[in-house]
Amino acid sequence: MRTQRGADKRIWTVKIGMKKKRGNPNWGKPDLDSTARIQANSFEGIVRKLRLSPEQYVNSVQLKDWVRKNNHQKYVPSDLLKAWDFEAVSDF
Repeated sequence: MRTQRGADKRIWTVKIGMKKKRGNPNWGKPDLDSTARIQANSFEGIVRKLRLSPEQYVNSVQLKDWVRKNNHQKYVPSDLLKAWDFEAVSDF
């Protein structure tokens, strides 16, 4: 009988001592993998695919065709639109 009381007391002590951990333990810590998730936008992707340097943008026929098809849906630098006399659409 005496040993059972001691066992009950130990179990009770363990239950009280253990607190339920709540919340995100990584909250407030910097996300070290965030740089791996950053992706190029569509314009940067097509430029990389065509292997163009910024100096070659204006003279690229393939890039101009892509911009003509996508300039209203995708990001295109405004100076490039001006160089090709395309209308720059503003949301403001």
